[in-house]
Amino acid sequence: MKTIRKNILIAPLNWGLGHATRCIPLVHELEKNNFTPIIASDGAALALLKKEFPHLMHLELPSYHIEYSTKAKNLKWELLKNSPKTISAIISEKKIVKEWCTKLGLCGIISDNRLGVYNINVPSVIITHQLRVLSGRTTWISSKIHHYFIKKFTECWVPDYGGNFNFSGKLGHLKDSKLNIQYIGTLSRLEKLSLPIQYDLMVLLSGPEPQRTFLEEKLLKELKNYEQKVIFIKGIIEQEQKKEVLDTVTIYNFMTSKELEIVMNQSDKILCRSGYTTIMDLIKLRKKAFFIPTPGQFEQEYLAKKMKQSGILPYAKQDSFNIEMLKEVEMYKGFPTISKPIHWKNLFNLFESE
Repeated sequence: MKTIRKNILIAPLNWGLGHATRCIPLVHELEKNNFTPIIASDGAALALLKKEFPHLMHLELPSYHIEYSTKAKNLKWELLKNSPKTISAIISEKKIVKEWCTKLGLCGIISDNRLGVYNINVPSVIITHQLRVLSGRTTWISSKIHHYFIKKFTECWVPDYGGNFNFSGKLGHLKDSKLNIQYIGTLSRLEKLSLPIQYDLMVLLSGPEPQRTFLEEKLLKELKNYEQKVIFIKGIIEQEQKKEVLDTVTIYNFMTSKELEIVMNQSDKILCRSGYTTIMDLIKLRKKAFFIPTPGQFEQEYLAKKMKQSGILPYAKQDSFNIEMLKEVEMYKGFPTISKPIHWKNLFNLFESE
């Protein structure tokens, strides 16, 4: 008897690449469990997933119009200014998803922080580590708004552990909550490999513009006098992969997951943003790192401070960083070894038809 494959919509937010990359292991596991993933997003997130999964259906959703100010202190007000466009996109994607539920025969929906990607007639999951949305003095209202949308979903999957042993801290843990939260464990597309070290340093850039470019320009200047071997990934998704060699620095515009997995395993230490997806990748690979949080992004600043206070790794603000600071990495213990697997079959039971 032929097994019927069931369609699951997977829709990551297009804000940096973290939301898209942490959906990659989800797609693989869904396929292993006889589901057919259908990918929906916009911009760089959609472009990346098209490269990773060319054999799957890809659909476009409206952009949230998330823009960064050139000055970090103006970030919150820039997001507030664009909020009418974001709300419009959320309303539009909700209507689009309703049509797709019928047209594509969806038996489940997994949204990574896309607030309108759900349907009351289809089991719908939101993946987020931001149960508390940090925004300075307005944290209480930004968190309340987020909870309003999370409640629309059947379940909320937090890629972390419950209790005192966790990595998201106050972002992903609430003292009292009526949300249907499932702590699923750390989520990474990468695997630990036994490979010899080829690079002293890997620079891994990501995140929205213009801050990504500001950091790229700063680090390339800093690395001019760095004598060790460096591999530098810009985090720019383009049609073709480009490679450039400047003295001891090998530069790529982007890499696929498999390529990244190899070079990260081959690198002694990683210099990168303090995004939560990056933290999960570092945990999986047990790599030492140095963080430079995106200026003005409260979440990344909080996570960088949390990792430093825990003695895991150091960080510096973008404006004050210099290459000599990398020596601090050896003074920190790095991430602990985690051996708790994600119970995918149990999670996917939500999508099994009655």
